[in-house]
Amino acid sequence: MPDHFYVYPTYLGRERSRKDGRRVPADLALADLTGEEIVDAAQHLGFKAELESGKQYPRSASAYEGRVKVVKKGSATKAKFLRSVALELARRRAAGGKK
Repeated sequence: MPDHFYVYPTYLGRERSRKDGRRVPADLALADLTGEEIVDAAQHLGFKAELESGKQYPRSASAYEGRVKVVKKGSATKAKFLRSVALELARRRAAGGKK
């Protein structure tokens, strides 16, 4: 079993539906999300994360948004991680004024 998982900005993006790849509830989804924001939030939550900028989400082969490689920590699942990073990103944007 791998010691890491990948997170694409699409997983947290407001622009996508669940059918198109979003993995968090619509009320937690964010607009105009970047891989760098995900890396910063993951590192703030105590995860080791690194941006792989030349990668593409398989369902949208023409867009090279990049992906984030996150090293697993403890009993954290990918779903729990996505929810917690979405909450952290929303908190940061609210504090910084970006929507």
